[in-house]
Amino acid sequence: MDSEPQRMTASWLTLLMPSQRKELVLFGLIFLEMGGNAVLLYASKYHDVPIIVNISGRFALERGIEGRLGKNFMMRINKDGYIDVKNRKGELEYRVARASLEDRLSTDTLFSSRAISKDCRVLTIHGAKDEIVPAEDALQFAANIRNHELRIIAEANHRYTGHEEELVSLVLGFLRSHLHQGTSRLRPKL
Repeated sequence: MDSEPQRMTASWLTLLMPSQRKELVLFGLIFLEMGGNAVLLYASKYHDVPIIVNISGRFALERGIEGRLGKNFMMRINKDGYIDVKNRKGELEYRVARASLEDRLSTDTLFSSRAISKDCRVLTIHGAKDEIVPAEDALQFAANIRNHELRIIAEANHRYTGHEEELVSLVLGFLRSHLHQGTSRLRPKL
């Protein structure tokens, strides 16, 4: 899993603001699903993000692949070097390269979770009725990340249908409760 796009974004934002004679402080990262794994990897590697919000992140990265890529996906990706993922209408949604799949399968989420600084506050929100990523993945994040808060929304599915306001309320409440502290020693080291 590559954390460099997040690093580049943080660098770009930090460089942009001084030109306006303002200081930008990277105060947190919010992510959904697979983007979350890259953000967790970023936090485990750079130790400069004081707040992370993980929404429906997948802990067990080896799960869910066959459902998206189809049966015999390893044989097909080894043969062709990629797999095209199509929607129900048969239209191309995205292409998965062999290197990307290997990257996902080699990412150690347990190690990355445990490597996140104790000064980084992490909130995981998950729907109890998530049909894509099981809520047990959220429990794994909670068990392995220091300074972690877990919120399970009882009736929420993967898209939080009918629970959008509760989701937003949890995220904003977490950010508000930790932004005022401003004492985290975590700051971007660019």
